[in-house]
Amino acid sequence: MIDNQRRSLVIGALLAPLAASMLPNASAAEKPVHAHDMPGMGPDMDKVPWMGDEQIAMLVYPGMTVMDLVGPHCMFGSLMGAKIYIVAKSLDPVTSDAGLTIVPTDTFETCPRDLTVLFTPGGTDGTLAAASDAETLAFMADRGARAKYITSVCSGSLILGAAGLLKGYKATSHWSCRDALSGFGAIPTDARVVRDRNRITGAGVTAGLDFGLSMVAELRDQTYAECAQLMSEYNPDPPFNAGSMKTAPQKVKTAMVDLVADFTKKAEALASETKG
Repeated sequence: MIDNQRRSLVIGALLAPLAASMLPNASAAEKPVHAHDMPGMGPDMDKVPWMGDEQIAMLVYPGMTVMDLVGPHCMFGSLMGAKIYIVAKSLDPVTSDAGLTIVPTDTFETCPRDLTVLFTPGGTDGTLAAASDAETLAFMADRGARAKYITSVCSGSLILGAAGLLKGYKATSHWSCRDALSGFGAIPTDARVVRDRNRITGAGVTAGLDFGLSMVAELRDQTYAECAQLMSEYNPDPPFNAGSMKTAPQKVKTAMVDLVADFTKKAEALASETKG
């Protein structure tokens, strides 16, 4: 009976979109019980570290790309026992670049000082604004000085760079601004997910799912991450092969490069100004 109940908790928690309602995160004052085995699930599964106590802060700001946040949050949400903080300058609702509104849970002042993961999503003009905001950069630099992992998806790496958190590190970003990272002293790297010591960055938008699974594996283990992947049914099979600058038709690449040309120039200028 107990084993069945525990299995139900695991299955519920690994349904990432429903994890928050099916298995509420432990409060900051509560230290979850660590259960490192699941009896009756086989010798390999018995060793899976199902429970943890990670402290994960996810920055939100006006004009962010919401998929950059939701993809990683979906995977972080599968971490049983973890506490996720949605952090902004205030508790006012934050509207993404596509109009979806997110309600923060914490401010820069109330977010825990010592974090397991510090994360920021990307965007375009909203990201450039956040990467130029003194309060945001002070928060990122402060928490980044102690966080176990410093992370981003898409152009969120511009914020990490502007906060001085990528100097001497390999990092990736959305293709439209990846090269600008060199202006922050980073080493631009063309890959879906890039890890350099405790800096883990994801490429554009949907790479947040790959980044999130990589983080779940890092924080727990591969089997746990594979369980999260299966319960999320993350098995991409896109109808077109235009999701990369390496595979998209030339006319598509030309159109998109032209579309984001102004953002690219602004990102390069921001990096140059920060470096100077």
